[in-house]
Amino acid sequence: MSIKSRLTLMNFLQYFIWGSWLLTIAHYWFDNKLGTATQFSAIFSTMGISSIFMPALTGILVDRVINAERLYGIMHILGGIVLFCLPLVKDPTLFFWVMLLNMMFYMPTISLSITVAYTALKNSNEDIVKVYPPIRTVGTVGFIAALWTVSLTHNESSANQFYIASAIAFLLGFYAFSLPKCPPPAGNINKKTFKDSLGLNAFALFKTPRFAVFFIFSMLLGAALQLTNAYGDVFIGDFKTVPAYQDTIAVKYPAIIMSISQVSETLFILAIPFFLKKFGIKNVMLISMLAWVLRFGLFAIGDPIHGLWMIILSCIVYGMAFDFFNISGSLFVETQTSPEIRGSAQGLFMMMVNGFGALFGSIASGIVIDKFFILADHSKNWQGIWFCFAGYALVIAIIFPFVFRYKHNAALKHAIEHV
Repeated sequence: MSIKSRLTLMNFLQYFIWGSWLLTIAHYWFDNKLGTATQFSAIFSTMGISSIFMPALTGILVDRVINAERLYGIMHILGGIVLFCLPLVKDPTLFFWVMLLNMMFYMPTISLSITVAYTALKNSNEDIVKVYPPIRTVGTVGFIAALWTVSLTHNESSANQFYIASAIAFLLGFYAFSLPKCPPPAGNINKKTFKDSLGLNAFALFKTPRFAVFFIFSMLLGAALQLTNAYGDVFIGDFKTVPAYQDTIAVKYPAIIMSISQVSETLFILAIPFFLKKFGIKNVMLISMLAWVLRFGLFAIGDPIHGLWMIILSCIVYGMAFDFFNISGSLFVETQTSPEIRGSAQGLFMMMVNGFGALFGSIASGIVIDKFFILADHSKNWQGIWFCFAGYALVIAIIFPFVFRYKHNAALKHAIEHV
């Protein structure tokens, strides 16, 4: 098997694990009455908590101590053990700690998979810029395949979703040891200070107003991502309580409907060069924020019969909402920071989106839902929830163009032209 095929399989399995439960865990939580929305928000915040510090710590290990592919395999095997044990836990507090342990093992594997892929491709004299994107795209295919597997087997409310994820985690964990060796790099990198290894030097960017504003909005948009990940699938599934909707395709297979979002995410990546060249980075970021307004607003007024097209359109819009800010944001960081801190700055960007943003979005949404959108019969006022989220995104979109300022310099123009 060629190195590209081996890395493609690695990426497929990497995101199959995540897709097996990420969008359906809310179904499992609420259908099995394990706790409140506030408690669920704490469970979902574990992804953000672990994203704040675990990738940096594992980065230090692969820089100084252990081969990247070995640590990658160990993390997946340990994560598989935790996922297998998760269905045994019924207490909300203990569930939080077990899920946090799982995410501490899983989240670093995202960056470790990139390290393994880049190292292997470089050692094989492959063009990373040309070869890696199609390999990574197969990861999204794996995520979609997992959603379809869980949905078609009707395991969205079942503990089986965790057993499926656990089995694939074990498979990938042992498979990782057969991947090309990625030892700690020799030379000056091992002389980096602990502060440099953690990427703390990039926090100095907060002293610059445009970067401070950019990172704050990165966190706020990261929160929006968590809202749709946490509640999208269970929202569609909750239509089963209405007799007229019980036998609809959307209610029977909500995860398949939600998988349209991941398909859209893959396709909208292809449209980014056009939008960047046509509108520029700032406007593409703004388009992303307005897309989040549409994402939530269409959910609010959609239903599985006459309004199914609105739910599907919401899933299509997700690709624009997710991709446009992530790609344009990383490009902004790439062109506006010095080479000495560029890697740390990209790590800080991801930390604000997937770490602090995820943490803020998860916790705040649970509190807001429990306080304002639980009806007398203990069901959720989904229309109110989605309109509230749409209002949140709209406020961000209105404020952003007035407070985010930057100069469209030569480096930025050159980067856009070569996207």
